[in-house]
Amino acid sequence: MSIRWDENELTTLHEMAEMYTPKQIAFRLKRRGYTRTVSAVKSKLQALGYSTRPTLDNYSCREIAKNLRLHSNTVARWVRLGWLKATKRSVHCYQVKSRDLKQFFTNPPVSIKKRISEIDPQVVRYLVG
Repeated sequence: MSIRWDENELTTLHEMAEMYTPKQIAFRLKRRGYTRTVSAVKSKLQALGYSTRPTLDNYSCREIAKNLRLHSNTVARWVRLGWLKATKRSVHCYQVKSRDLKQFFTNPPVSIKKRISEIDPQVVRYLVG
């Protein structure tokens, strides 16, 4: 038997739907006193017509690395060195906006400029829009 979603939960869900993952939403709901599983949040998001992936122009280090065919630790190191601007999503995950990624590709650090220039321009266009 499922528990009905109340108005406050739905309002919170609508506010967070495009910015957070279902796991992050479930965690934030729990902090507000609600008990929803990640799968319940996913189901409700889909029922309301939202994607289960944040739709903003944000990428994780893993997504960037996968597209660039690099190891995700490489991209995370760029963030830690301050070369690539990002915000922390969790302990081990950074969120990079496409405009910051675009700035990184147009003006890379001197030490990796050659490596960046060898990346397929179509992949870069795909990532930064």
